[in-house]
Amino acid sequence: MTPSLLAQDPTLADFGRDPWWLVLGKVVFAFAFGLLATLLGVWFERRVVGYMQVRPGPNQVGPFGLLQTLADGLKMAFKEDILPKAADKVVYFFAPTISVICAVTALSVVPFGPMVSIFGHHTPLQVTDVPVAVLLLLACSSMGVYGIVLGGWASGSTYPLLGGLRSSAQMISYEVAMGLSIVAVFMTAGTMSTSGIVAKQAHGTELSVFGQSIPAPGWYAILLLPSFVIFFIATVGETNRAPFDLPEAESELVAGFMTEYSSLKFALFMLSEYVAMVTMSAVTTTLFLGGWRAPWPITLWEGANSGWWPMLWFFGKVIALVFVFVWLRGTLPRLRYDQFMRLGWKVLLPINLVWILVLSGLRSIEDWDSRGKLIAVGIPAGILLLVTILWPSRRPKPKPTTQEQVDNRPYGSFPLPPMDLQVPPSPRITRVVAEREPANIVAGSDSREV
Repeated sequence: MTPSLLAQDPTLADFGRDPWWLVLGKVVFAFAFGLLATLLGVWFERRVVGYMQVRPGPNQVGPFGLLQTLADGLKMAFKEDILPKAADKVVYFFAPTISVICAVTALSVVPFGPMVSIFGHHTPLQVTDVPVAVLLLLACSSMGVYGIVLGGWASGSTYPLLGGLRSSAQMISYEVAMGLSIVAVFMTAGTMSTSGIVAKQAHGTELSVFGQSIPAPGWYAILLLPSFVIFFIATVGETNRAPFDLPEAESELVAGFMTEYSSLKFALFMLSEYVAMVTMSAVTTTLFLGGWRAPWPITLWEGANSGWWPMLWFFGKVIALVFVFVWLRGTLPRLRYDQFMRLGWKVLLPINLVWILVLSGLRSIEDWDSRGKLIAVGIPAGILLLVTILWPSRRPKPKPTTQEQVDNRPYGSFPLPPMDLQVPPSPRITRVVAEREPANIVAGSDSREV
């Protein structure tokens, strides 16, 4: 197989031609990637947060504590499995599996690399692809929330029910913003196929800057910067990660939707959270960060995007995004619920609608897909969005004290009594005190004053 053939982008016609054993191998690889990335992701998060908090983190079980996650999983497996009396047994049992299955299923349409040769078969490094693969990603993201909602409802308890209701409200709020961000992607790419979106992000054009031609950036994270920022924020909200982990707010709801779960069912919920985090990092990489394509300046090497090397670039981008998830958890405090909902409905959604309108206007212009126009509009809009979200809000003016209100009252207003006016003591209390301490009463005054 020639290097030029191995470097080509897969198309929809390249899928559905593999033998059964190769398809099975791809499925096992995608499933193993999700599980191993989750195990390492838990260890990675604890180590990074420990470093941020100036403590070692897991370092006893295995080298560098690498086996700590495996030890935690075995410990959960041998814990007692408790079933609440008021629980709906069938839904209570299947709710954790729904979240895990939906998170893993999304990896089936994520491209891990270009066309490669495996035992003489020319095949793409992707389980499958369909013309509406982006809609499949949205469906998996939406269905995964049902596991949390049903788990909270089926527990038959108050705190899990409140956590499930919060999760459903989060899904409604942030799914709209996420969907609009993806609309900007396939409006620009002209396809909803994940392999096609990765192919459209290749560095194929040049920009003229001060009379010199330079390679134009192809990543939609740069061309569609507002969509990338909104999509990533919505992703954090969809995966219930801090600072948006309100369905399991331990300071308010004990453990939220997971309060009544124990043993392996609790482990499945924890697994689904980290699988969703890794999966959404892979989806973000595919839609906005060029997928398996190498970043600059690695692209100066001709063989950077051919063979098995692209898998290394893909995994590096996923790890970088997982680090951002961990960074947010170790940096930002949990938002109040009203702040969280206000951000989704009053900030992200209106800005996303305006950006889609601007993008549609650019599309109507002749030669609209010139990346120079997208860069000239997208980057300033993205910077403005970041400033709008991150700019510290003005603190409200402190309410004046009662004495300040009295001092600032207009002249001639209704007179007020002095603030140090003492309330006369109750006659009953005075009589009771006099009866209990008769020796201390001398001529109507307290002897302690002498």
